[in-house]
Amino acid sequence: MKAQHVFFPKIINGASQFVIPVFQRDYSWTEENCRQLWKDIMLIATAPGERGHFIGSVVYIQSGDSNAGFSRWLLIDGQQRMTTLTLLMAALRDHITETKWAGSENGPVARKIEAYFLRNPLEEGEKGFKLQLRRHDNETLQAIIAGTPVPETPSVNLRDNFELFRDLLKEADPERVYAGINRLMLVDVTLERGIDDPQLIFESLNSTGVSLSASDLIRNFILMSLTEKAQTRLYRDYWGKIEDLFRGNDRVFSNFIRDYLALRSQPAKLERSDLVYAAFRRAFGGIGHDPEALEALLTDLLRRARQYAAFAVGSGPDERARAFSQLRHLADVPAILIMRLLEAHEVQQTLSEPELLEAVRLIESYLLRRAVIGGQSRGYGLEFAKLAYRIDDAQPLASLKAAFARMPAAYAFPEDEEFERALLEGDLYHKRVCKHVLDGLENRDSKEQSDTGGYSIEHIMPQNEKMPEAWRVMLGEGWQGVRQSWLHRLGNLTLTGYNSTYSDKPLAEKQMIEHGFRQSSVRLNQDVRDAPVWTEAEMSARGARLAARALTVWPRLDADTKMIREMEKEELKARAASRCLDKVVMTDEAKALFNALRDRIKADFPEVIEMAEAKSVSYHDPDFFLEVIPRKRGLGLLIGIDYNEVDGRDETVQDTANYSFVVNASYQGGVLINLLDLDQLKQAMQVIARAHTLISGAG
Repeated sequence: MKAQHVFFPKIINGASQFVIPVFQRDYSWTEENCRQLWKDIMLIATAPGERGHFIGSVVYIQSGDSNAGFSRWLLIDGQQRMTTLTLLMAALRDHITETKWAGSENGPVARKIEAYFLRNPLEEGEKGFKLQLRRHDNETLQAIIAGTPVPETPSVNLRDNFELFRDLLKEADPERVYAGINRLMLVDVTLERGIDDPQLIFESLNSTGVSLSASDLIRNFILMSLTEKAQTRLYRDYWGKIEDLFRGNDRVFSNFIRDYLALRSQPAKLERSDLVYAAFRRAFGGIGHDPEALEALLTDLLRRARQYAAFAVGSGPDERARAFSQLRHLADVPAILIMRLLEAHEVQQTLSEPELLEAVRLIESYLLRRAVIGGQSRGYGLEFAKLAYRIDDAQPLASLKAAFARMPAAYAFPEDEEFERALLEGDLYHKRVCKHVLDGLENRDSKEQSDTGGYSIEHIMPQNEKMPEAWRVMLGEGWQGVRQSWLHRLGNLTLTGYNSTYSDKPLAEKQMIEHGFRQSSVRLNQDVRDAPVWTEAEMSARGARLAARALTVWPRLDADTKMIREMEKEELKARAASRCLDKVVMTDEAKALFNALRDRIKADFPEVIEMAEAKSVSYHDPDFFLEVIPRKRGLGLLIGIDYNEVDGRDETVQDTANYSFVVNASYQGGVLINLLDLDQLKQAMQVIARAHTLISGAG
């Protein structure tokens, strides 16, 4: 690597071309960046002495297709500065030409600007330009340099910044501008292919200017070490398509990478979205040097990106797109689970389209029910990741239902009774999902959809604390209590496009006015159209009807018990496999008893799962039935059975029902037997077998 301080004209002059690699981001400098550069140029132009003004660095490496008379460089860092200065030089050339300005002998001349800063006059085609940008940026820049109309869909920043410089030059002295440009200084860093690591140097230098997104960093990391030809092909075939899926959605892209990595390694904690680049580097450190592995990764990334984007940013009129949109309206955290389900649908082909839609509706039902009952949502990201981990490729829908059934109590799938009670008695209006509920009740499963996009939530009994007299009379002496209890409940809420028209008018007027309830095509308003009064009784009846419908629109969880048990068993096995029995400390005396007991347990219960705990060993099939606690001279056996269920019990069997705790035990309850010698083993095994029989029967 060679690094030196060089004035800008020396870098750009000569028979050479700087090419922006495909892995670089598009031109992104804004008016603010350009005005700051202009200010720096005007200040340094008149500064005393010959000092320069430092504006950053340029890092480049041979492209591989240079020749003796012409050098072609891949610009690794500094493209924003180089592109902006090129725009300024083009604007200065055009200004001089159009105004016929003439300065001193050392002043700028249009043809010299063209030859020194913009074009390679002895080269043809693409090589004729000193700077070649990526994709549609290049079309706009070449049009500006050639003086031809920009494309119909130009690079907006290039066009606007060029016009900005043209406007600024109208009030400036071209000689002063040119003098300032000639005093701009950069750190010129030339890399040697095969020796220097462009990615490390790029990261260390790219700490100023417009910050890079995760997409920029990962793209650079994947493609930078490749030849230009390989970069172009892989960008065209894979990465460019990924970028197009998430264009303008940097946050969604970061979330995609976070979730992609999570599905790959199934961590206990999700990466922060702003740290996904570092996590990606850890996961795929040297992949740029393994072409086959890199292409396989890009193939997988593109397929998964299409799945993720279909949910996270997709749209469309078909049933799947509508289901995704309705789910996304509630939360974006299910994206990792949707990606996993789409993999089962598209690759394993074990999830049919109707089953996929059922799964999406089930996820919506889970989120909506929990929002209505006021369930906590913090931590949803990790919980949805765990659901995705539990999907079984052979039975994706059944395993999803079983995974929902296995959710921790704090994230449990609400039952009908709890959901219905919250709908009937709770304040729905102030819930974030209120309009989602009303829209679903209006449109779900209907072939004649109401366009509720422009509708707002209407209180049939008005919100006005100073209830109009007509309403007070209708509600009776206890009108204040009725208002307080029923105002924001489901039974009093509807949708309308005429909220301000209805206001707090009397019921009859709300019904009869133009666009009133009697003219409304909204199905939610059918109870109100001809109602003679609107009191607690009517609100209660309507609330009950709508709540009953809500139970079918957002159905309860119906999971297969056998699948739940199998999932529990597999999770226990995985947890047991991650623990080490040797870490449970035992005396030699306890160890001898333990080995004998263990042999009997494994012989009698071949499917048993053995789990090392902090200071004990537990046994499951798949429910817990025994914990073995090492003691100094024997073992404590905490057996998962009620004292009155033990046959032929004697003084060796202790009831722990009233114990505050059992020393070193991880479980509670049941009976305790202190095993001191092998003579007691037969009796202990009888109690253990009884406990095992009871849990097996329960299963």
